[in-house]
Amino acid sequence: MEKISKEKYEFALNRIEALLPLVTDETPANDVNAVELSLMSDIVIAYEQEHYPIAKPSVSQLIALSLEEQGMTQRALAASVGVSPSRISDYISGRAEPTLRIAHSLCHVLKISPAAMLGF
Repeated sequence: MEKISKEKYEFALNRIEALLPLVTDETPANDVNAVELSLMSDIVIAYEQEHYPIAKPSVSQLIALSLEEQGMTQRALAASVGVSPSRISDYISGRAEPTLRIAHSLCHVLKISPAAMLGF
């Protein structure tokens, strides 16, 4: 695929904004607006993957973000997985990595996919 310029990217963003009100879940996939929306989306995705890559979160980031999403305290998480609150703090700060057994418990309690915890 050819390298996408910033101008093409910006054009695609503007076209997406114009097409979104015209395409609904009921719009046939072969509708001209739906096809154009798909193509414009592909351009935006390709450009953003090249210019704004999103790094995979670290274990500490996953735990911290999941705690916030779940509205759970470090103390409550520690009690749920059977470690001390200071150990949870160590995981979040990156001073320590959880064992496989604890990582499994963290995934279960925080609803983190094991693949994400393993960095996949």
